[in-house]
Amino acid sequence: MQETVKDVMSKNIIAVLPSDTAQEAARLMKENNIGAVPVVSGGELKGILTDRDIVLGCVAQGKDPNAVKASDMMTREVAYITPEQTVHDAVQMMAAEQVRRLPVLREGYIDGMVSLADIARRHAGPEIAEAISEISSNHEGPCHAVRTR
Repeated sequence: MQETVKDVMSKNIIAVLPSDTAQEAARLMKENNIGAVPVVSGGELKGILTDRDIVLGCVAQGKDPNAVKASDMMTREVAYITPEQTVHDAVQMMAAEQVRRLPVLREGYIDGMVSLADIARRHAGPEIAEAISEISSNHEGPCHAVRTR
């Protein structure tokens, strides 16, 4: 895989501002069928917000989704990649960071997003399967679903 990230990334970026609410972010995710949005200000990446962040950082805590800001829930330390890096680099980083998507930054500004699905659509094989396995694995031991209420 010597293809570069710019060859497979999505340039149609759906993003939110740090001041946008959980409700606004969730609506955008639903409308665009995506599970994460970059949080940007002036084109610069400030963090990433996932549907899971909204559930755990707002809904599960009984907070008002119209009052909680993206900046309150987002992950600030975000792994990212550049457009010139290879698809292999992206797969390796996703596996190492246990993420399914990476923001693509060009000179510090968001240029796109690349997901494991973007890559899998164009490439199939053991490297992709291994990355999915690494990303999906639970490094804290087996998972057991328990309903407490």
